[in-house]
Amino acid sequence: MFLHGRGADEYDLLDLADFLPRTFSYASVRAFVALPEGGYTWFENRGPARPIPSSVRTSVDAFRAWLDRPDVAPPGTRCFLFGFSAGMMMAGALVLDDPARFAGAVLLSGALAFDTAIPAAPGRLDGLPVFYAHGTADDVIPRELARRTTAYLEHESGASLTTRSYPIGHSISGPEIADVATWLAENETGG
Repeated sequence: MFLHGRGADEYDLLDLADFLPRTFSYASVRAFVALPEGGYTWFENRGPARPIPSSVRTSVDAFRAWLDRPDVAPPGTRCFLFGFSAGMMMAGALVLDDPARFAGAVLLSGALAFDTAIPAAPGRLDGLPVFYAHGTADDVIPRELARRTTAYLEHESGASLTTRSYPIGHSISGPEIADVATWLAENETGG
């Protein structure tokens, strides 16, 4: 399930499915908050990677209500989240809110929704497969939030974590998507 970044829409990441394992079904969701300048985002914020807590909660609840409809993802459907930038924050909020609901998460070029009502206790993602990557030249996500996210995922979350960094800015590179494809294939039947 693709979750796009701020200012994009449901078509932004969908072409990446062409480079990912064909054994998966892919869907892309449009974020809930329309932006005045065009495009959409998952929640209102006070700046890059600094969401308004009530807006995160509203979006998490709305996404779950949609996902849990029988015509969208019947009970027992294994669902991986794939989020980029603000979509990474949304994917992270969803897996932290209910880790048992998801088969894993691909978290790219973003930060976790710290300082909101989303639980981030030690061990919260115990054993959940997570692929986390960022660009070493990313100038969009504040460095302290990226460091805090990395520290939590590596040392506190309990996730079965794969981390990567790439010599890119705030984007997704070819080598990165190839690594994601390998990771998805390796985690397809687990969990």
